[in-house]
Amino acid sequence: MIGGTADRRTGGPADRRADGHVLTFSRSHVLFSVVSLFLLATTPALAQDQIGIAVGKAPEAVSVEDLDGNPVDLGQWIGKQPVVLQFWATWCPVCEALTPKVGAARAQHGDAVAFLLVAVGVNQSPRSVRRYLEKHPDLGRVVWDAKGRAVRAFEAPGTSYVVALDKSGKVVYTGFGADQDIAGAFSAAAR
Repeated sequence: MIGGTADRRTGGPADRRADGHVLTFSRSHVLFSVVSLFLLATTPALAQDQIGIAVGKAPEAVSVEDLDGNPVDLGQWIGKQPVVLQFWATWCPVCEALTPKVGAARAQHGDAVAFLLVAVGVNQSPRSVRRYLEKHPDLGRVVWDAKGRAVRAFEAPGTSYVVALDKSGKVVYTGFGADQDIAGAFSAAAR
């Protein structure tokens, strides 16, 4: 074997760490690693529309709450007009990074596309959301998802998740993270 020794137990390559331990790799470990790397290299990354709820699906218009605990039926928007929802938290830096993109898209589309910030009930309270909104009053309509109904209905993987629905209530865009096409999400909803 060139540059190493053969492991007598496995017949595969062996290498000695600095602390004297011998690392061994069987042929099946090496083959599995090579095949895994090949599959990862040849599999396209998940597109934004493959995250969470499927594009084309019509989610249930669940009931959430406002920050005072009053029920808010998402059905007053879903299936009646284009809607963009962002699953959001005061402590989410990616949500904050999306704020300028969301603001620009809201300015472009005005009331033609309803925008809802769905405040998730994780590590925040309605009181902490209200305090945050006092400093950032122009974020949009905020609803409180204390029981996770909207999270489940939209299969939200985490905060900064954005879902756009067309006027019929079908999903036309989903995205996650800071590099989303927020303008495209609003445009897709408005079509």
